[in-house]
Amino acid sequence: MDPLCKMKWWQKAVFYQIYPRSFADGNGDGIGDFAGIISKLDYLQDLGIDAIWLSPHYPSPNFDCGYDISDYTGVAEEFGNLALFQEFLEGAHQRGMGVILDMVLNHTSNQHPWFQESCSSRDNAKRDWYIWRDGRPGGPPNNWNSPFGGSAWEWDEHTGQYYYHFFFKEQPDLNWRNPEVKEAMFSAVRFWLDRGVDGYRLDAIGTIYEHPDMPDHPVAMSGTELRRELEKAETPERRHELLCLWKEMEKYQVEQPGMHELMQELRGVIDEYDDKLLIGEDEKIAYHGDGTNELHMVFNFPLIRTEVLTPNWIRNNQAQRIKALEKISREAWPCNTLGNHDSPRIWTRYGDGKHNAEQARLFLALMLTLKGTPFLYNGEEIGMTDLYLDDISQFRDTLGLLYYQAQVNELGLMPLDALQRAARLTRDKNRTPMQWDNTANAGFCPEGTVPWLPVNPDFAMGVNVQEQETDRQSLLNFYRNLLKLRKSIPALIAGGYEVYHPRNPRILSFLRQIPGQTCLVALNFSAEKAGLYLPDVPGEIKVWFSSENTSCEIRPGKQIRLGPFGMVIVELL
Repeated sequence: MDPLCKMKWWQKAVFYQIYPRSFADGNGDGIGDFAGIISKLDYLQDLGIDAIWLSPHYPSPNFDCGYDISDYTGVAEEFGNLALFQEFLEGAHQRGMGVILDMVLNHTSNQHPWFQESCSSRDNAKRDWYIWRDGRPGGPPNNWNSPFGGSAWEWDEHTGQYYYHFFFKEQPDLNWRNPEVKEAMFSAVRFWLDRGVDGYRLDAIGTIYEHPDMPDHPVAMSGTELRRELEKAETPERRHELLCLWKEMEKYQVEQPGMHELMQELRGVIDEYDDKLLIGEDEKIAYHGDGTNELHMVFNFPLIRTEVLTPNWIRNNQAQRIKALEKISREAWPCNTLGNHDSPRIWTRYGDGKHNAEQARLFLALMLTLKGTPFLYNGEEIGMTDLYLDDISQFRDTLGLLYYQAQVNELGLMPLDALQRAARLTRDKNRTPMQWDNTANAGFCPEGTVPWLPVNPDFAMGVNVQEQETDRQSLLNFYRNLLKLRKSIPALIAGGYEVYHPRNPRILSFLRQIPGQTCLVALNFSAEKAGLYLPDVPGEIKVWFSSENTSCEIRPGKQIRLGPFGMVIVELL
């Protein structure tokens, strides 16, 4: 039997994340929208992706770029309406692409009608939909911090109590211990499933529950003081020590008992529908449950927590991840990514400044050949880079703005120094508009319109779709060719993962094998030529793919020669 026949659609798929504000502006107001996305569905189909992950499209005051939702069953006016959403969804399905949505379970916007009712009076029917507590003499109920800065408690003058928020104060946490909250949120989940969406990516699920007794955390310093120490940390050891303190500081706010039961209930809702997907942002791999009753996948974020991608780092990550999944269940499935809307762009983050173009190809080959479901981020396929804003008025990310203010007001930095630091931290840098051509505003929005974020000026230097479409050697066409190739090699989709030459410091090589097909993938992560010996290959070698600077000797027992950042995929016959 074809092993692909036994796999779920999301196990075989390559996902592509769309950040809707920055993808394509269809109505000329400088903000991406559903009309723009619909106009690019053929492009996505030609690219070769199988599914779309759509960042939040819901009504929101956008204090946290859409992750502060004010209506879970609506469409933000800036993006269109429900009819346009449905046209987008059906258009994607007609082209063979699934669609999953972001679902933010932990909190709402403070503009959500639920919270407006909750804070109207202590005896309102929705008061207990959020987490309200009396303060202690002179301050909040406890010493908990928000990772976004300051206390995790906000005083409400009208009702004389504090409410809890893990993130911004504009994002009050829902009280998931209230059955009415659970049912209301599950109804929102069903709303979009009824419309035909294919599943959800769950945002920040590890923060849903808090310790019910709400004890003080044991760290002596405040969150502000700890952030200051992190700013001054000069060695990896000191930084690690401080990050451990940060974890201790949040010990009563994250990963609390009850999560498994909640994920099982949510999986029960999802399983009312045929073949839907739940993927978690949170790192707790245990939320796979037994592989059949909680999340279907969890992002492999530990893979990207490094400054340099090396063969040893990737080998260790994959060994630990696959072992952990196998310990959970044979049903647990890997999921790999190198970038998203919250992370620096791959070109900027992992490029060495000299060989970025070659490395971008190498990193795609890595994503498409490792075991598991790959997730790509819009703009990676043309080599988009981070844009470091040089004017604080251009910032749209509240986190970046607050960081800038803290650097000036708390640390006493000069505004220019604070701006440079904030420009590196803000998520605006990797959310700039998609670059479609070399006309004004990179074709994202009409000439004369001011886009919501500045367009990276490198669009005029070939970093745009139109110019790369006609260049056979472009990064865009490399993406298209490799995505097409992946579909033609079942072992790359369904095969196991076995390390080959486990101590090679330059070349990452591994086998992907199913009955009747064994493929060897070899990726050179160095800027020098490197060789890979094949002493135990008994038969012939079929070359499926090799980069231009790679040569393959077909005779068994010889070697593959890889040029700088070269790569090869061969079948061992």
